[in-house]
Amino acid sequence: MNIAFFLTPKQDVTWVPAQATIQQALELMQARRHSAVPLLDTDGRYVGTLTEGDLLWHLQHATLPWRETANTTPVLAAARRMENQAVRIEAEIEALIARAIDQSFVPVVDDREIFVGIVRRQRIIEYCASRAGLISS
Repeated sequence: MNIAFFLTPKQDVTWVPAQATIQQALELMQARRHSAVPLLDTDGRYVGTLTEGDLLWHLQHATLPWRETANTTPVLAAARRMENQAVRIEAEIEALIARAIDQSFVPVVDDREIFVGIVRRQRIIEYCASRAGLISS
């Protein structure tokens, strides 16, 4: 089965622009109650996944007061603890399963590496459980 069936499209996904500050990212994540979000460059390409932990670790080790650091530091300055790999839109569901073990969502890109959306781990688990006869579809 093609993963497009499971896709949450970009317009329905909370993401952070790579040129945002840590403060802007924290505000967006807090407002939407997300602990991890895709990070996109100005061309819409997937750069990586940004987590609350990445931002908090950065702020904890800052030399300036945390609010000043958050307001002036770009999100790209914060080290990301995990490198969540994206899959291409034409991938099959099997390509998602291994990635979903360590990621709450799997980013999806097109053949130009442009971010098109995500597949949430919940959707993958539901699919697998349905195929195993554990839940009704």
